[in-house]
Amino acid sequence: RRKSRFALYTKTKANGVKPSTVHMLNTAQASKAVNSKGQHSISYTLSRTQTVVVEYSHDKDTDMFQIGRSTESPIDFVVTDTIAGGQEGEETPITQSTISRFACRIVCERSPPYTARIYAAGFDSSKNIFLGEKAAKWKNPDGHMDGLTTNGVLVMHPKGGFTEESKPGVWREISVCGDVYTLRETRSAQTPGKLVENENNILQDGSLVDLCGATLLWRTAEGLFHTPTQKHLEALRQEINAARPQCPVGLNTLAFPSMQRTRALSCLEDKQPWVYLACGHVHGYHNWGHRSEQQPNTERECPMCRVVGPYVPLWLGCEPAFYVDTGAPTHAFVPCGHVCSEKSVKYWSEIPLPHGTHAFHAACPFCATQLSPTQGYSKLIFQGPVD
Repeated sequence: RRKSRFALYTKTKANGVKPSTVHMLNTAQASKAVNSKGQHSISYTLSRTQTVVVEYSHDKDTDMFQIGRSTESPIDFVVTDTIAGGQEGEETPITQSTISRFACRIVCERSPPYTARIYAAGFDSSKNIFLGEKAAKWKNPDGHMDGLTTNGVLVMHPKGGFTEESKPGVWREISVCGDVYTLRETRSAQTPGKLVENENNILQDGSLVDLCGATLLWRTAEGLFHTPTQKHLEALRQEINAARPQCPVGLNTLAFPSMQRTRALSCLEDKQPWVYLACGHVHGYHNWGHRSEQQPNTERECPMCRVVGPYVPLWLGCEPAFYVDTGAPTHAFVPCGHVCSEKSVKYWSEIPLPHGTHAFHAACPFCATQLSPTQGYSKLIFQGPVD
């Protein structure tokens, strides 16, 4: 069930829910009430003796999709922790995941414009969400209960949608009931941030959802209509290769491998393009110019301009949804070497992604490698054929 993308379609039968009855119960009554009814509910444990249970009733106008680490049936999309720089298909053991088993739920309207709203926490196999004594929770001025999950669900809407002109928005936290809050001091702090009254939980094209261990990019059907297709990216690859770029030293022709090829270093082809990231000069692989014996490819001197820096193989970024335009692949992320359009590298190098409990840094969207803080990307300089 591990996937790099998920598509949401209208369900055959509506399965959305909406709040209905609220019960103030002692804790013994609460567990009985929750377990005896076959309907969805959220329990807020206020103390050892008092619990508020909010029952949810069926909503014929919405579909609900749940996301989390659990492989149990209520979860529609199973997500695992993203390992920075991890190879596709590699099984990397996670010592302890920070993604919640039932992390969040997305509720979509079944009729146009198919508005999608995000909420923290998902219903478990018993159709319940439990916020224990230690969870951040409170009663709002209008009387309804709300709370936050342990590591929180953070959302960032880019300014101007997901286009060439987009700029990063502000990261916010979404509550269990879908309200928007400023970030807590640290990821799992007991005290919530401040309520942001003029913002909502509606997902927009390009919205980023962070589950503390994995970050999801939300694309709308309309937004995807304007992105490059896999066929377009393949045509761009063939176009670069048809220009027969050459290694300026070995004078051998270089070619980007097919998008399906593994990124394992042991599988590199002779024609694989490599780049000196500090200057952008593209070469074939050669084994000289080392400045450090311990880390052979981190300090290499470019034979063209004598600039010293990392020397890495180039790979075309092959997930079309990450591109903000259909431009030619002319730039590479530093230090991983993933290649895409200029506007796409500029966009992602400006996006601060949550990292750990309170840090943020820009990362390559294709492999999650943290970008260099001094130089997030490099313009590629190819040499054409000499004949």
